[in-house]
Amino acid sequence: APWRPALLLSPVPLPAGGRQPTFSTTCARCSKNRRLRQKRVISERKLTRYFVDHRKVHVVGGQGGGGGHSFYSEPRKIFGGPGGGNGGDGGHVILKADQQTKSLSSVLPFYQGFHGEKGGSKNCYGANGAYVYVKVPVGTLVKEDGKVVADLTQHGEEYVAAYGGAGGKGNRFFLSNENRAPTLFTPGEPGQERVLHLELKTTAHAGLVGFPNAGKSSLLRAISNAKPAVAAYPFTTLNPHVGIVHYQDYEQVAVADIPGLVKGAHQNRGLGMAFLRHIERCRFLLYVVDLSVSQPWIQLQDLKYELEQYKKGLSERPCVVIGNKIDLAQSRINLPLLKEQIDDRVIALSALTGDNLEELLLHLRELYDTYVKTEQSRGQSPVKW
Repeated sequence: APWRPALLLSPVPLPAGGRQPTFSTTCARCSKNRRLRQKRVISERKLTRYFVDHRKVHVVGGQGGGGGHSFYSEPRKIFGGPGGGNGGDGGHVILKADQQTKSLSSVLPFYQGFHGEKGGSKNCYGANGAYVYVKVPVGTLVKEDGKVVADLTQHGEEYVAAYGGAGGKGNRFFLSNENRAPTLFTPGEPGQERVLHLELKTTAHAGLVGFPNAGKSSLLRAISNAKPAVAAYPFTTLNPHVGIVHYQDYEQVAVADIPGLVKGAHQNRGLGMAFLRHIERCRFLLYVVDLSVSQPWIQLQDLKYELEQYKKGLSERPCVVIGNKIDLAQSRINLPLLKEQIDDRVIALSALTGDNLEELLLHLRELYDTYVKTEQSRGQSPVKW
């Protein structure tokens, strides 16, 4: 590659009075902004093919092998007695939580365990059927007839969706003093058959909550390597996206971009409750507010009301208010008004230009460290990425 001179950034002049501004004034030519421009834009229409958070699965356990029917006979031992062995058990269908699987798109609508082998002669047992493992994302709920039967929240956690049938008994099993030459043998039992509904609740440390066009997707692109769709129209994001924020000590914080909420979302308006359930898994919340609109604190009140109506206590989780679009003139006027109206901490930034992203990343790490200490004090293991 040809040599190019390095880009020199002039020092930022101080405002009148010589005081340092409350937010950083990193210009648009910073490295963070250049990295944003290099990201390839993918339309949300293409992304919808890869994210599935609902799946109906028909699972059937493997059938047990039939019992054997034979009589043992060899030279000088003509009447050796019954020699039919038992059949092998059918294989189970097991759901296994896998951290590398991010959606239910790879889950097929039908699974069946392998059948057990038939019992052989000379008292040889049939082999058991192999298990069928189905990888599902961490945070998958398993429901049957509307009831939750399993909640896979840890990597490697397993749930037996369908048990395999027991193998049949060979005629050797029925040998007794009263019956020295039994001819009775039993077939293998059929495997368990169930219809399950899989429902994914995105497991992330932090959740970006905000109204459409508040800048959640742009913010996630700025702080992580995620590439959600960005456009100047509402409901650009139709699916949750999870971005990973990397720190120098190799800690990783997962941030989920929840599709935009509207008033009445708890009553299934807009995108409705389809994605409200993804917020339940988040350990702390990042409320993204558009500072350029009039009375931005009304957005925060509406967001907390929707979360509280969906699930009581959801709005009381640890949180921080992110005032986005600080690069606009109207946003600088609304910022002190917002801080007067609410008690929560407010971080003013611009996801477009990269202004003050450092403060958000530092506070995000503080929230993560507090969560880890709280889980360890309870004797539980925190979620790691």
